[in-house]
Order: sequence, then C-alpha cells, then structure tokens
Amino acid sequence: MTHSNPFILNRADPFVLREDGYYHFTASVPEYDRIVLRRSPTLQGLVDAEERVLWRAPAEGAWSQLIWAPEVHRFESGWYVYFAAAPTREIKDALFQHRMYALRCADADPMTGTWVFAGQVDSGIDAFCLDATRFRHRGQDYYLWAQKHPEVAGNSNLYIAPLVTPTTLGGEPVLLTRPELDWEVQGFAVNEGPAVLVRNDKVFITYSASATDERYAMGLLWADAEADLLDPTSWSKSSTPVFSSDAERGVFGPGHNSFTTSEDGQTDLMVYHARNYVGIEGDPLWNPDRHACVQPLQWDAQGMPVFGRPLREVQA
Repeated sequence: MTHSNPFILNRADPFVLREDGYYHFTASVPEYDRIVLRRSPTLQGLVDAEERVLWRAPAEGAWSQLIWAPEVHRFESGWYVYFAAAPTREIKDALFQHRMYALRCADADPMTGTWVFAGQVDSGIDAFCLDATRFRHRGQDYYLWAQKHPEVAGNSNLYIAPLVTPTTLGGEPVLLTRPELDWEVQGFAVNEGPAVLVRNDKVFITYSASATDERYAMGLLWADAEADLLDPTSWSKSSTPVFSSDAERGVFGPGHNSFTTSEDGQTDLMVYHARNYVGIEGDPLWNPDRHACVQPLQWDAQGMPVFGRPLREVQA
C-alpha cells in the first residue's frame, strides 16, 4: 500500500497508539480548543475515520487555552490522554504558562466511553511544561516530558521520572537533555516533543528542537536497554539532527513525532508533522498548515535507526 504525504491534513503533534486491533490517532487541532480521537483497523483508514471530540476546553480557568499535543495511552485502570493547556490570561504574545493535565476513560471503548477531566499531572517544577508521553520498560512506567526550569537557560528541556499512577510521578524529575547545540537553538532554545522506541537492546528517544518553522528538526537520545534510565549518564545524544527540512522534496519543519508499526508488525513507522512550504505569514505556531505525515524507519548494522529524508509517498 502507498501512503501519500501529507497523511492527515491540519493535524500537528500527531500521536498514534496501536491497541486492541486498532490504530488510535490524536493530535493538536488548529483552534487549540479541544481534544479529538479517531481510530481505524488500518493506518490508511485513519485518513477518513470519524473523529470524536473527547473534551472541549472550558471558557476560562487554568486549563482553558491553547490545548496542545494530546497523547492517548492505555493503562490497566483505563485510557488516559495527556495534554498541555494554558490559563485564561494566556494571549498570543504573552509568555506561555502551560501545565500538563490528563483526561481519563474507565470504559473499554475510548470512542464511545465517558471521558472525564483527571486533573493536573504535577511534575514538581512549577513552570511551563508540555509534550508529555508515557512508556513502559522492564515493568516500570515512565513519564517523559518537556519543561522550562527557572534555573536553566532556554525555553524547555527534556525530563524523565517514574510513574506510580497514570497521573502521579514516583520520583524527582531527571534532566536528560537541554538545548545546547547550534541546531537546537534556532529561533528558540527548545527540546520538546519526545517519543520512545525500544529496539535492538536500546531505548531510543526522538525529540524536536528550535523554532516551529522550517528550522524545526529532530534529534536522538539512546541508552542501553539494561541501563538505569533515570541516570543521565546512561544516555547518549546525537550531535546533529537526525531528521530535518528537505527543500527538494518540499517538506519543512518535520518534527514532534510518534512511533507505530505496519499492520503486519514488521515495519516501524514514524508519524510526524511538517509543512509543505516556507514563507509563513505571521506566527508559525498559529499557522494551521502543519500536517501529519508517515514514513518507515530503516535500521543500520549497529541497530541504530536511519531516518532518511522526508518522503512524499510511503510504500507500506
């Protein structure tokens, strides 16, 4: 099957979870005012799948504005969506004040079940944070997210902590990476949008850096699968981007990805967002034309991922 990129239009920060025989898809909507979910037994079916609104932001309050980067996760206690939201006083030109929050659905079917607001996920650092994900490794759930720290220069770093419940951290935040390389500080000093893939006896974390225009690009962290993931020294970091704009193919600012697999389970797929042009008028954040894209990962002889160039068509 051939997937054409863009894959799903006007959906930034795409997240795909394959669970219970379905691909579940959520993402930021251009209005930043709600959380949506669609699903399909096939990846291609997500394109035209019915989209359910799980939750709408209230008119005012601490979690009423700029709803960003939802992710859906399945725990033993039910389905959860992590998302970032800002308070009512947030305006386009103000300093972002996002915190992380969660929705919960205790029913078996997330498309028909009841979703409720589950409160804030407190990172222990009272500052701007966003882009949380969760992964399980060797029987332990981990929470991984982007956050500004009052004592660290820049806009956001990546942190990790264990989870004791879907909304409660079980330890102090551990700093994994901060924007320090030239390609990570273009426009803004940002490390954000982490995604995790465990393969070949390693734990890989992709992340995105710099401003959300054509300079946006992806980096890579990795650790041995048997290492202590809460020890910063366990992790290595790429010195250059692993995935970036490709003017020849008309793909700009690729980033904020998630991972899934092909329907036969044999191919790792990366789902990310990008634009098809440069020269955005106004603030790139408010431009609606970040589209979800998909393409396969390759692997080298050392078991490291090879991201290649952004594709306009994908064979699957």
